[in-house]
Amino acid sequence: MSNISEVTATRRPSARSVYCVSCNGRFYVRLGDPVCPECGLAAGDEPDLGDLAPTLLLRVSTGGMDGEIPGSELRFETQTDGEHAIDSELGRNLHVYEFGSLLGAGGMGRVYLARHTHLDRRCAVKVLSPRAAKSDIDYVQRFQQEGRAAAALNHPNIVVTHAIGDERGYHFLEMEYIAGGSLRQLLRDEGPLPPLRATNLVARIADGLASAHRRGIVHRDLKPDNVMMTLSGVPKITDFGLAKRVHTNLAGEAGYLAGTPHFMAPELFSGAAASTSSDVYALGVMYFVLLTGRLPFTAAKIGELKRAVQEDAFPNPRELVPELPLEMAECLALLLEKCPANRPANAAAAAQLLAAVAGEVPDIETLLTVAFSGRSDVSWTRDGERYTLRIMFRDGRKQDVTVEPSLAASSEKLLVISSICGPAEPTFYEEALRTNAVMSHGSITIRDIDDQAMFCATNSYPRETADPEEVRRSVFELAHRADAIERLLTNQDRH
Repeated sequence: MSNISEVTATRRPSARSVYCVSCNGRFYVRLGDPVCPECGLAAGDEPDLGDLAPTLLLRVSTGGMDGEIPGSELRFETQTDGEHAIDSELGRNLHVYEFGSLLGAGGMGRVYLARHTHLDRRCAVKVLSPRAAKSDIDYVQRFQQEGRAAAALNHPNIVVTHAIGDERGYHFLEMEYIAGGSLRQLLRDEGPLPPLRATNLVARIADGLASAHRRGIVHRDLKPDNVMMTLSGVPKITDFGLAKRVHTNLAGEAGYLAGTPHFMAPELFSGAAASTSSDVYALGVMYFVLLTGRLPFTAAKIGELKRAVQEDAFPNPRELVPELPLEMAECLALLLEKCPANRPANAAAAAQLLAAVAGEVPDIETLLTVAFSGRSDVSWTRDGERYTLRIMFRDGRKQDVTVEPSLAASSEKLLVISSICGPAEPTFYEEALRTNAVMSHGSITIRDIDDQAMFCATNSYPRETADPEEVRRSVFELAHRADAIERLLTNQDRH
């Protein structure tokens, strides 16, 4: 398939390619330092699972969760032998699908962006490698069983499975195409999330997981890679029941673990079957990663990781994130309880716990996403819980507006919206008062910014009742007022 892009690795003289059994991926690391830049586990000593490796999204890594090696990059080594290069054999079409581009690759197969030719819709099609299907019949059976079960799930936080089938010896799964990246990519791009946003995201993931648990479906491999993020910020779980197998040697006996070791519950390392409770533990690990940007446990070997997960206390998240509220830390501790009986029994119980902790307060990211969905003239960046929106006007001018929680000690939590106008010139005081009289949202105030008195357009809302539409109107009015005042006072476009 000439139109399908391939990711190839250019070997560096000072680097070596190693394999990580936990991440199931190949990495380039410095010579003599075979540590996975993603999770900190020693890489290269365990066998490459080949056909048992999972399908991963194509990407180039620019950072890691923990144990990062500066300058390291994750790349997928594209095999060119006949056993792995299924593109030329597969062709451009399979069943009712016309393939467009390659979205992901792994030993088990590939994921393509495709078009359903009968319905004329975009979709994602996962195609299992024929060789992998022959070498792991159990996986194919689970692929079919869990695919059918997942197709019965209908929840806004679960990727929709449209169809499952086989043709010409290829087993395939048609899924809803999510234009955004994975939750893991969001962490790479933004780093640790503000506590309220992390809690709200995990609560929505728990809602989706609860829908599966009610139908008796256990995910078995919940992690940031298996949560997709829509362009509007909605998390959607994918790959139900399709946990990878990791070859290991615990207690002197070779065997397999099902799942991703860093997200596995303590009991799974001892051979217990995956359960709704073990899914809750994985949810807790994901919550910890979203809050702190690191994994709760890392080790050089899987045996050492097993001991840490089963015996060590997880790091105090409030030491890593001082602004983390006590109730959120206590919720996290319950999700990460080592004894399954002490955890929430299933995702429904976890979702109730997370919702109680988050309360009715919407996180700022969600407010902004809803308020400015589809607006190409608005973009924003985040620094902690402070969001800076860049508003672009039709005449080419711009204006920055900040949205952040109030720092003032108050029983009422406020959302503060502000935009700098320009120097607080006394000659403009009277005009500022007139402007305040006609403003629908907020007012013109004077603030000390970098030891200089500045006019600012400001407004505030109670966090519990902040409405996306009101936030949108407020941001635009403050931006227009501030820009007009800046133009009048300085005839510049600095703020």
